[in-house]
Amino acid sequence: MAKNIVLDALIPREDFEVDDDASGTTRNVATIGARDLEYDSFFFSALRKPDFQRETNEWDEKRIVSLIESFISGDLIPAVILWRSAASYTFVIDGAHRLSALAAWINNDFGDGDISKGFYDGVIPEEQIETAENTRKSVRKQIGLYSDYKLALRSPEKVESHIVDKAKSLGALPIQVQWVEGDAKKAESSFFKINQQAASIDKTELKLLKSRRKPSGIATRAILRSGKGHKYWSSYGKEVQSKIQDLAEEINEIIFQPSLKNPVKTLDLPMGGKNFSAQGQSLILELVNKTNGIDKNSDDSDDTDGQNTIKYLNKCLKVVRRLNSVHPSSLGLHPAVYFYSKDGRHKPASFWAAIDFIQELDKQNKYSWFTDVRSKFEDFLLSYDYIIQQLVRKYRSATAAYPYITKLYFIVVALLRSDCSVDDLPKKIKEDKDFSFITLNNVDGDEVTSKDFSRERKSEVFIREAIDSAVKCAICGGLLHKNSITVDHAHRKEDGGLGSVDNGQLAHPYCNSTYKN
Repeated sequence: MAKNIVLDALIPREDFEVDDDASGTTRNVATIGARDLEYDSFFFSALRKPDFQRETNEWDEKRIVSLIESFISGDLIPAVILWRSAASYTFVIDGAHRLSALAAWINNDFGDGDISKGFYDGVIPEEQIETAENTRKSVRKQIGLYSDYKLALRSPEKVESHIVDKAKSLGALPIQVQWVEGDAKKAESSFFKINQQAASIDKTELKLLKSRRKPSGIATRAILRSGKGHKYWSSYGKEVQSKIQDLAEEINEIIFQPSLKNPVKTLDLPMGGKNFSAQGQSLILELVNKTNGIDKNSDDSDDTDGQNTIKYLNKCLKVVRRLNSVHPSSLGLHPAVYFYSKDGRHKPASFWAAIDFIQELDKQNKYSWFTDVRSKFEDFLLSYDYIIQQLVRKYRSATAAYPYITKLYFIVVALLRSDCSVDDLPKKIKEDKDFSFITLNNVDGDEVTSKDFSRERKSEVFIREAIDSAVKCAICGGLLHKNSITVDHAHRKEDGGLGSVDNGQLAHPYCNSTYKN
């Protein structure tokens, strides 16, 4: 599957209604040239995206190379639509991906260059660096770097002849520009109208765009980028900004670290799957809304001072710490058991169901109720993963399915506490009207015809073998994940136990700090 290239740093964001009391008059240009997109040019330095613009990360390597190739070949490129603010910023109403792709080539920054490093405070994910370098290699091979074209003007003998020929006309190749006339409201209206007509904005992205000043939207954006990138919270005081960034960074690290790689070759998997994806956006937005009790009927007003955003982030942090961390409250739910299928695919529905599940356990003070049978509960999840898959297929989306997965979890725990065996659980579950449709035999619909292992089957082989030999909590018997391990006194300190190796055992934080006592 083609990976999208992150070009979000190249054109900064700004509020449409920003006003720096700029004076003077400017004329709207009819075309833009290559020199205009160089980082230190006057035009590029004034170029902005609206602060509600979705991230510029929807184009893959092939599309970026094709756009650059079309430009230097003089092929027709659709006009970009711009609007000039009172502060003399030039906003991109339509064409941000086109301009960013060309700017990436011209400034040698495909998500990993100097502009991006500055934008993300030097913290760029490994996957983003890899895709950027692959794109650069393709550009170098098929087109040539922009620096080669500039070199051709002064030292043509040092570059290939086809580059020399095209370099001579590069300065005369224009990108046509259309302008939106009117105030900020007219510009915003034009933006949504144009972007919805061209390529419909993803539902989650649209929610984030429209909630950009609300605590749910700000918290989601902050978590997704670990407090880096465009600071939607920049209007708040420095102390509030710092708090938002610190909280977001911790939440991001708990959910998305380490980075997910396929095929799976380690059980050290991130709870949230891959961060930089449409799935990552919906995962975090739903997390923020669920942990803060936000639904379509809630009053999620604009956050004027950042305090509500901090409140939202704190509630998120409390829950994700409970899911899997070294915090004393952590249940240490192993991602490979709770959040991934047997072949290494991340399951958003199971992630949200786990949040629902532990929030309800918290309300009822039932963590011990679950921990009593946790080992058998995890045996059920590993043995009957297909039941959850059937639920997602039945309700056709993770969002619609996860409440039923939560219900399933409570039914399973109750049955296990009544001494029902793990193997008898499926038949008992079917007795509930919400689960009567479940098929009890697992039918693998993928017929194997190739002699080579697919990526998914490689992952499945590893996960199966690794889980069989994984370390378990000495107290509850559940699997231990490296992000949620404590060393416990087998013979308690209160009862005279010493800190010797022979008296040490590995346990979940909650089992060690609370359940055991």
